[in-house]
Amino acid sequence: MEDGGPAGAVPDQAVRLADLTTLRLGGRARSYVEATSEGELVSIIGAADHRREPVLVLGGGSNLVVGDGGFDGLVVAVRTRGVDIPAAQQHPGHATVDVAAGEPWDGLVERAVATGWSGLECLSGIPGLVGASPIQNVGAYGQEVSGVIERVRALDRSTGRIRTLTAADCGFGYRSSRFKAEPGRFVVLAVRFTLPVEGASAPIRYPELAAALGVGAGARVPLSDARAAVLSLRSGKGMVLDPADHDTWSAGSFFTNPVLDATSYGALRARVTEHLGPAAIPPGYPAADGAVKTSAAWLIERAGFVRGYGNERVRLSTKHTLALTNRGSATTADLLALAAEVQRGVGQTFGVQLSLEPVVVGEV
Repeated sequence: MEDGGPAGAVPDQAVRLADLTTLRLGGRARSYVEATSEGELVSIIGAADHRREPVLVLGGGSNLVVGDGGFDGLVVAVRTRGVDIPAAQQHPGHATVDVAAGEPWDGLVERAVATGWSGLECLSGIPGLVGASPIQNVGAYGQEVSGVIERVRALDRSTGRIRTLTAADCGFGYRSSRFKAEPGRFVVLAVRFTLPVEGASAPIRYPELAAALGVGAGARVPLSDARAAVLSLRSGKGMVLDPADHDTWSAGSFFTNPVLDATSYGALRARVTEHLGPAAIPPGYPAADGAVKTSAAWLIERAGFVRGYGNERVRLSTKHTLALTNRGSATTADLLALAAEVQRGVGQTFGVQLSLEPVVVGEV
């Protein structure tokens, strides 16, 4: 490393961050470098921190909104690879798997299904890299990755040291973790998963998936059947990347499902009755500590934001109201204006504040 920047860094004129995100939005980076080994990743970030240079650690770009003004600092793309199955850590009925942060997420899920490892099958088709999975505690169709994470190896930028955090240390919650709660502190280097070796899926809990599979709640199915059904459902919602389909030019679900305490959920039910009549009941699913999780998509649609709402530049997906999409000529400012309009509409109608799921960085 030189004091002026990392070896191999590319100046901003060569790198458009829009080309590195699934939304295909965002300006340029001041400089950009790809880290292909753990040592290189740690060294590059450590040197930048020593220089007090702003750093954006970039994975698959699937949960990221970059401002039109770009990022005035160093963008470090995580391109580390490796899947290791340590013999000393294997136990009957379970596989222990160490995976580098830069491994494509769905590639890992596909391998798990083919090998007979369960616990990831309902997370099929989610874009991005393995390193992002504990940060967001990615989840879908009744599964969360926290259920099979044993530990996370991470660079603690506050000390410059590499740490191993157990699942309990990670502070996992609904679409959240310690990594998300302390933004910028940790850089995920690798994740260790402990996966049941059963050949069958975990019990199917999500009603939509159970219906697609033609089974009752709690049933188990072949892993390949679960993966195929999830991919089909996600494709129907525009949640599997397809360059030809502008409904997939998105960051996936743009809003998290609200988790409300009992009093707030009661107030929501009253607002729903006021606006939609006594027969309308907002979805409610049990959450931790007596809270209730409701559906952001349900609220968005009933606040008047239908599929395809927007204009020729940016709109809600024509397949799913949770996704905000770039129709090809959008700016990040356009996207965030639509997001704010949806938030205002849901807040005014139902008294619920929707929170953004993707991370927003740079100058809008």
